[in-house]
Amino acid sequence: MTLPARNLLAEEASPYLRQHSDNPVHWRGWSPAALAEAKELGRPILLSIGYAACHWCHVMAHESFENDAVAAVMNRLYVNIKVDREERPDIDQIYMAALHAMGEQGGWPLTMFLTPDGKPFWGGTYFPREARYGRPGFIQVLEAVDKAWREKRQSLAESADGLTAHVEQRLAGAKGRAVLDRDTLADLAGRIDGMIDRDLGGLKGAPKFPNAPFMHTLWLSWLRDGQAAHRDAVLFSLEKMLAGGIYDHVGGGLSRYSTDAEWLVPHFEKMLYDNAQLIRLCNWAYAATGNNLFRVRIEETVDWLLREMRVEGGAFAASLDADSDGEEGLFYTWSRDEVETALGDAASTFFRYFELAAPHGWEGKPIIRQNEAQQSQGIADYGQLAPLKAKLLAVREQRVRPGRDGKALTDWNGLMITAVAEAGRSFGRPDWIEAAAKAFGHIVEASQDRRLPHSMLGAKKLFPALSSDYAAMTNAAIALFEATGDPVYSDRARQFIGELDRWHPDDDKTGYWLTASDSGDVPIRIRGDVDEAIPSATSQVVEALVRLSSLTGDLDLWDKAWTTAEHAMGRASQQAYGQAGIVNACALALEPLKLIIIDEPESSSLVPVANRNPDPRRVDIVVPIGTEANRPLLPGGVLPPTDKAGAWFCSGQVCLPAVTDAGELEKLLRR
Repeated sequence: MTLPARNLLAEEASPYLRQHSDNPVHWRGWSPAALAEAKELGRPILLSIGYAACHWCHVMAHESFENDAVAAVMNRLYVNIKVDREERPDIDQIYMAALHAMGEQGGWPLTMFLTPDGKPFWGGTYFPREARYGRPGFIQVLEAVDKAWREKRQSLAESADGLTAHVEQRLAGAKGRAVLDRDTLADLAGRIDGMIDRDLGGLKGAPKFPNAPFMHTLWLSWLRDGQAAHRDAVLFSLEKMLAGGIYDHVGGGLSRYSTDAEWLVPHFEKMLYDNAQLIRLCNWAYAATGNNLFRVRIEETVDWLLREMRVEGGAFAASLDADSDGEEGLFYTWSRDEVETALGDAASTFFRYFELAAPHGWEGKPIIRQNEAQQSQGIADYGQLAPLKAKLLAVREQRVRPGRDGKALTDWNGLMITAVAEAGRSFGRPDWIEAAAKAFGHIVEASQDRRLPHSMLGAKKLFPALSSDYAAMTNAAIALFEATGDPVYSDRARQFIGELDRWHPDDDKTGYWLTASDSGDVPIRIRGDVDEAIPSATSQVVEALVRLSSLTGDLDLWDKAWTTAEHAMGRASQQAYGQAGIVNACALALEPLKLIIIDEPESSSLVPVANRNPDPRRVDIVVPIGTEANRPLLPGGVLPPTDKAGAWFCSGQVCLPAVTDAGELEKLLRR
């Protein structure tokens, strides 16, 4: 039975899908019923994938999907399916890989044409309603694809079969295991270092993305091999990024990317995952350098997070839109007159530390940024500057706000919980740790039958979770355990891995699928090996298994971590790009670090040393003096004594002699 001939998005949980619920297009969400309708009618599927903060998704919606003439053609010729890529990254990755296989550049909105059984045969990204930008008009595209479908159906179906087989091999194939060795990380770090822009930071060229997985590779290279040039590339990139317009100097937080090579003009959407990774990188950078720039930017970004991104219950929203009042960046940009009106006589002080920049071709108001000297002086004089920024923020709060995608995504929340818990430890901010714990609790409470949701919006929940959700929440649980010592978090981490093992393993127990075994609406079951703006699902799984096995001393869990890492690296070695996350996670498997500290909780001298020296390779366990129950094992099954203070630092299966002096521990952790 076909679905009703009307738009069906009003009841969806995704704010992005609900934004399209008033379109004259007869949209369906991705579902078995929508796929069955296409088969019954014998029509191709027009699949449109986007997300709430995507500027060009809004442009295409206004031009085409809100237009009655365009909608009439879509409704007559196609079964039209709308997907939120953040809700369904498994669907998005399949069809984005298909577009790449066609030789096209990816991006969103993703516009794909599928056979009635869901196999892709042609596609693109944004299409204007009328022909321009060297692109055909959308109605022209719709009619041309329909003509091809009617006249060359057999040929298109064969092409779709071949393309689907290619995508399945790439995203779901098994390539055998690879021996993990130190050279792989060194080789990748060397290649990334060759891509670094020595003048402007980040990777060469434009647009410029933060690219946290690559920065992580360089940081691990420095920690493990002492490659100071790789550390400096990360620090330089962060400094340039944090001075540019991509960073919100008034309200804190990072935009998704800059459209130019100088970090000046951002694509103004703010994503939860970018800012989680920024907090972690800045936390490591501050520990390594003591540069207050990184401390201040973490404080500003966490302030933004807690002010603007918390949803009811304490979890964090997915994103803020780039547009407000129909104009990209309007909320964030300032004319000189606006600054002077807001600050009065203090405006001249503000302009000593900031400049307004409007590059060639930019049609909006100017963008606030700093040069190198202003950034350095601004941090030195932050006490003078902070009240002026607070005044501008108060004025900005009166503007029309960008839309917020208020859904809480479990994996993105896991990334942010980890970042905030770690920064809370480093900075002695129990309020941050409490905020991270509240977000964690909110997501756990949304579970059903011990299974996490992938996404929540109020009472609406999307099940089942993805492997990335269980992995990110395992890492978040371990970060909260490190920050609080509460065993409820280590118990939760074990539970999450138990659910991962129940619903996601492959038949050979060599790795995990992105989707659960009872996800019945995916055309291909994929692994999730490829990094996007965040590390891949597979890399997060490897990291979670390594960290939990290190925390617990569970040798069976360690064997599982090692097997998963070897097979992930076997697949990664066959791919051309997007595997930095797997290499980084496998580097942790090669050299897992564990620090056990026995100390007086109320007057500890050793714990603060560990807290202010974060290391992404290390798991920290703090045990009060005199504790007998649930003592952690050192490698080899040895129990450390708990009658006096001491710290045991272990790498793999080797532990150094106990350290009792704070200064000695500081030297050891900085070595």
